[in-house]
Order: sequence, then structure tokens, then C-alpha cells
Amino acid sequence: MKIRSFNTNDIDAVITLWNDCGLTRSWNNPRLDIQRKLAVNPEWFVVGEVNHEIVACAMFGYEGHRGWVNYLAVAPLHQRRGYAKQLMQHGEDLLLAAGCPKLSLQVRTTNTQAVGFYEALGYQIDAAVSMGKRLISDE
Repeated sequence: MKIRSFNTNDIDAVITLWNDCGLTRSWNNPRLDIQRKLAVNPEWFVVGEVNHEIVACAMFGYEGHRGWVNYLAVAPLHQRRGYAKQLMQHGEDLLLAAGCPKLSLQVRTTNTQAVGFYEALGYQIDAAVSMGKRLISDE
């Protein structure tokens, strides 16, 4: 799999990938999520290609305290080939080069497959509560 930075020609393919992987939610507009990411470290929004087809993607970020990964997705027909692991290693390398001491992520409690994947990569469940407050409505 070839990893490269996202470009605007990838929008439809990435949104389709997110839908196929069950990552989209009614309260988040995926096009706005992409626009917002492109305003901050756009080169850290990456896609993975196989034979010029986007089969994976991830958004990485760092605000000076912790790194984050969002929207990690691998197309269902391409899962279990090591592509998610490749993307995570790529993101860890980006963040480490930026001096980031820790990478954090959020997984829905019902997504036991994802929890197992991250645990296999050495991630541990933090004793914390995830809280949020919507500041801008996507509706």
C-alpha cells in the first residue's frame, strides 16, 4: 500500500470509505470534517492506495500536548492485510518527528474489533472519561 497526503480529488472516495466502514454519524458532516482538517496540518490527513484505488485513510493531529488519530479506516475488502497497522506506524512516525510524547484515540465501546486491533499495537485503555461539547452544528 502506498501512503500519501490526501488531496481534494479524494473527497468522494474517502467519504465512501468512511460510510463503508460505519464511521459517519448523522451529526457530523463529513465534507465539513475534511475542510476543517485541511485547515490544520493537511499533510497529516493521509490515504492509502493499492493499484491507484483508495483503500485506507487516517487523520492525524497534534496540538502540542497529545497526538490524535481520527477516521482511521480500511475498506472492508482490504482489511486484515496490515494496512491499518501501516497507517498507524506512519502516523506515529509523523507525531514522533514533531516531538509528540503520546498518541491518543477514541473508539466506540461497541467496536470490540477496533479495541483489539489497537491493543495488539500496544495501546492501552486510559482511565478517563471522554467528554465533548459541540461548538458548531454541522446541520
